Amino acid sequence: MNFQKLTVATVLFALIALTGCSRFNHPAQQVKIPALFSSNMVLQRNTKLPVWGTAEPGGQVRVELGSSRRQTTAAKNGKWRVVFDPLPAGGPYTLKIIGQDTTTFRNVMIGEVWLCSGQSNMEMPLADWGKIRNYQQEIAAASHPAIRLFQVEKTMSIQPDSVVRSEGWKVCSPATVPEFSAAAYFFGRNLSEKLRVPIGLIESAWGGTVVEAWTSAASLDTFPEFTKVLQEMKTGQFTKDSVFAVYQKKLAGWRKQVFGEIARLGDFKNHWESPQLDDSRWKTMVLPTFWERAGFKNLDGVVWFRKTVTLPASWQGRGATLFLGPVNDADNTYFNGVKVGGLSYHEWPRRYTIPDSLIHPGENVIAVQVLDIGGKGGLYGKPEQLKLTSETGASLSLAGPWRFRISPIALDAKKLPRQPGVPRLSNQPTVLFNAMIAPLIPFPIRGVIWYQGESNAERAYQYRKLFKALIQDWRNHWGEGDFPFLFVQLANYMPRKPEPSEDAWAELREAQTRALSLPNTGMAVTVDIGNAKDIHPKNKQEVGRRLALIARHLVYGDSVEYSGPMYQSMTIEGSRIRLKFSHVDGGLVAKGEKGLAGFAIAGADHKFYWAQAKIDGQTVIVWNPKISHPVAVRYAWASNPDCNLYNKAGLPASPFRTDDWDGITKGNK
Repeated sequence: MNFQKLTVATVLFALIALTGCSRFNHPAQQVKIPALFSSNMVLQRNTKLPVWGTAEPGGQVRVELGSSRRQTTAAKNGKWRVVFDPLPAGGPYTLKIIGQDTTTFRNVMIGEVWLCSGQSNMEMPLADWGKIRNYQQEIAAASHPAIRLFQVEKTMSIQPDSVVRSEGWKVCSPATVPEFSAAAYFFGRNLSEKLRVPIGLIESAWGGTVVEAWTSAASLDTFPEFTKVLQEMKTGQFTKDSVFAVYQKKLAGWRKQVFGEIARLGDFKNHWESPQLDDSRWKTMVLPTFWERAGFKNLDGVVWFRKTVTLPASWQGRGATLFLGPVNDADNTYFNGVKVGGLSYHEWPRRYTIPDSLIHPGENVIAVQVLDIGGKGGLYGKPEQLKLTSETGASLSLAGPWRFRISPIALDAKKLPRQPGVPRLSNQPTVLFNAMIAPLIPFPIRGVIWYQGESNAERAYQYRKLFKALIQDWRNHWGEGDFPFLFVQLANYMPRKPEPSEDAWAELREAQTRALSLPNTGMAVTVDIGNAKDIHPKNKQEVGRRLALIARHLVYGDSVEYSGPMYQSMTIEGSRIRLKFSHVDGGLVAKGEKGLAGFAIAGADHKFYWAQAKIDGQTVIVWNPKISHPVAVRYAWASNPDCNLYNKAGLPASPFRTDDWDGITKGNK
C-alpha cells in the first residue's frame, strides 16, 4: 500500500468533510440570488444563516462565506439552499456564490437585523416629502458605516412571490439616508450607539395601507369578512377590473342618491346649462382654483360655472375633447346644453368627448355643475389641464375668467350619503404580504418594528384581532419563534375636542395596547409628540429612541426603563377613583406647570365629564364634584388629547379606559 497516496486521500476526504463540499463536477448555469444578498449587507449574528436562490436544475452551487464553504445541488424546480453555522458580530466577510460563473459580495457584516414595516409614518423619509425635524443637519451627520440600509420596492401580488425587488444594501451615509425611513434610521442609530455592532435595517413599508394587506391568506382565512375576496384570489376571479367594477357600481349608486336629492330640491329647473341663458350678471372667477381661494371659505354645496368660447369654422364637423382637470368633488358637464360627462371622484382629471354634431362656428357654451361635499371645492387643476382640443389638433385654453353662480337650493352636504372611496389595490387583503414580506423569508432577523394603524382606525374593534393575527402570522412564517415585535402607538392628531367623547383613534390605540398580551412585544407611546394638523409627526427622532429603549430592555437585557406608565387597576373610594400603574420608574409626574390633565370620569349613565386628578405616591386619584358614584375613568381618550402624565424617565402614560362599553367602531369591518 502506498502510504503517501493514502495520506493525501485521507487529507482530501477530511477537507471535503470539513467544508461540507463534495466534488464540483457540474457547476450550475444561470445561478440567481435574491436581492437580499448583496455587497454591504448585514447578516443576523448568533443564528443559522441560510443562503438561497435558483439555478439550472441538477446543477451544483458552491457558497463561500469567509472561510466556510457549503455546496448543494439545485432541485428539479431550480431552487437551492445552503445553511451556515452561527457567527458572532463582526466582519467584513466576502460572500461568494459559485456556479459556472462566480458572484462575489464584499463588505458583508454580521450583526443585528431588524425588519421595519407599516404605513406612511414608517415609510416617511428623512427628506423629500417627509422632511423630519432638523432633517438637513440629520442627513449631514448620517455617516454611520456600521449601519446598512435595505429598501423593498413597493409592489403587490395576489399570490406569494419569491422575488425581492430592491436596489440592494447600502452603507448609511448622507448620500444614501435621505429617502430611507426616518423612524427606522433613528431606531438603528440608537441601537448602533449602544450595542457597537453592525445594524441592518430592512424597510418594507407603504403609506396609507391597512393591516390585512400585510397579512397572509393562511392567517386571514380565520376571518369570515375576508372569505369572499380570498376565494376570488384563489380562483383567479380577483382582478383590478373586478375591484373597480364593484367600486363603479357603488359610485353609481351614490351619484343617483346625491344628484337625485339635488334634482328634488330644484337645481336643474333653472336650466343653467342652457346656451340661451343670459349669464351676464353672474360673477366671474379665474379658473382653475379652489373656490375657497376665491373668497368662499365655508362653501359646501352646488356651484355652476359657465364659459362661452368662440370657435372658427374649421372646428365644425370635427369632434373635440374637453379637458377640465380634477374637480372637487363631483360634476355634471354640458356643451351647448347637452350633457357630455360627469365624474364623482375629485382626483380624476375630467376628459369628455364632444360629438361633432354639438360644435358650430361662433359662440359655444360650456357649463359645469360642481358639487362639493366637504373641504375644498372647484375646478382646481393646472392651467394647462383646462382646455378644448379639436380632432384637427387645434387647442383652445379655457384657463381664465369663468362666470359662476352659487345654487340657491338648501342642500345640507353633511347629510348626504358618504361617497365611496376609490379602492386601493395595495389595500386588498394579502397583496403586500405576498409581494413585500414573503420574499424576505427565511432571511434571519432579530425582530420587527411596526408603525401602522391610521388606515384601520375606523375598524378598531376588528384591529384587536387583526393586529395580533399579523404578529403571529409573521412569526409562524419565519419559524424563528416569538421574535421581538415592537410597534408605535398612534400619535396625537386632529383638532382637540372640547368635551369627552367617543373616538375612533382612541379605540385604535386601545386595540394596539391589547397586542401587548402576546409574548415579546413592546409599544412606544407617542401621544405627546404628534401634530394636530399633520398625520405625519416630524419628531421621528423620539419615535426611534423610544423603540430603541424597548429593544434595549426586551431584547438586549439593558435595565433601562422602556415604557411610560401603564394602567393596571382601579379602586372606587367613595366619590373618587384611585388608579394604579406599572412602569412608574420611581414615581409619577405631571409634565408642565399645570396639574394633571386628560382624565375624564363617568357614573352609571356612561356620560363622561372632565375630571380633577392628583398624584398620590405611585397612584392617581380622579374625581368630579358632579359625580358622587363614579364607575369609570378614561385618560387621553381622544384623537388629540390634552394629557401630561409621565414617569420620572420622561416617558408618557399610554391612553386607557377602565370601562368596556361599546365604542363607535364596534361592528365595523
